[in-house]
Amino acid sequence: MTGSESTVQRVVDSVLEAPVFTSFTRLGYDARSRLADWKPIGEYDATGRVVLVTGATSGLGLVTAEQLVAAGATVVLLGRDEVKTTRVRDDIATRTGSDLVSTVVADMGDLVAVRRVAAELNSTLDRLDVLIHNAGALSATRQLSPQGTELTVASQVVGPFLLTTLLLPLLERSAPARVLTMSSGGMYASPLRVDDMQMGDDYKGSEQYARAKRAQVTLNEMWAQKFPQREVVFQAMHPGWADTPGVRDSLPTFRKIVGPLLRSPQQGADTMVWLALDDGKPLTTTGKFWLDRHQRSIHKLPNTRSSDTPERRQLLWDWVAAATE
Repeated sequence: MTGSESTVQRVVDSVLEAPVFTSFTRLGYDARSRLADWKPIGEYDATGRVVLVTGATSGLGLVTAEQLVAAGATVVLLGRDEVKTTRVRDDIATRTGSDLVSTVVADMGDLVAVRRVAAELNSTLDRLDVLIHNAGALSATRQLSPQGTELTVASQVVGPFLLTTLLLPLLERSAPARVLTMSSGGMYASPLRVDDMQMGDDYKGSEQYARAKRAQVTLNEMWAQKFPQREVVFQAMHPGWADTPGVRDSLPTFRKIVGPLLRSPQQGADTMVWLALDDGKPLTTTGKFWLDRHQRSIHKLPNTRSSDTPERRQLLWDWVAAATE
């Protein structure tokens, strides 16, 4: 790559990034992937690597898991429904011709289940190279976890925090290892909240989802700060606007409006799979936020930036840690 080509790529990327509509749709993906001449996912070799993918039975999690298996990785699918998770495992094994895919069952919003599955994994796995947090959904109605936490926050913030904590020793023994979080561009609209992170009578599914996703990317940065030696790196990303079952079920009007400009699930999952497989920037940096294989700021609006204070960050960490006790 020449210096001039690199400059052109940066300029084009900046132009795409400015308007969210262009950046998050397949237009942004298509332009960036062609301009930067990305290494195809199918050319990576993950033989010998062990990966755990939560929320692996549909959408981006399913695509991520299948591409990792196809690359030669040993993949553990974590789903909350045993029958469905087993069926997905069998389907992936058939399509890829690999038997290096297994299952564990837990609801990420239930801390008892998270502790149980973490104990199972610690006793059965010799190593864990990559932990991918993908589980999560946008709920139209307010629900509570078995421990009394709003379910979106429980399954996408508290549960993943606990699972990371419990599997961290195994990840460290497998170093260099990675903890990757599937976030959402929706978090750009939400300031960092702690005391009111869980919505009550004012509940709106999309807003609650955005608050949880904001907490995810903040905690990703904080994990990296607390483990700066990079034996385990922490990365978060968002997939843009992808046509997944979650979008079809939870945001039908949005899907109708954006329509053919939505990314395919494969395009949405691309950066996650790249973060799991590539040994360049995904392994030599930590605490970053990514879209289309490029580092991004976690802020686009002044009010989210002003909310992101050291004091509020520490409150978030302390609150999540206490919620897992």
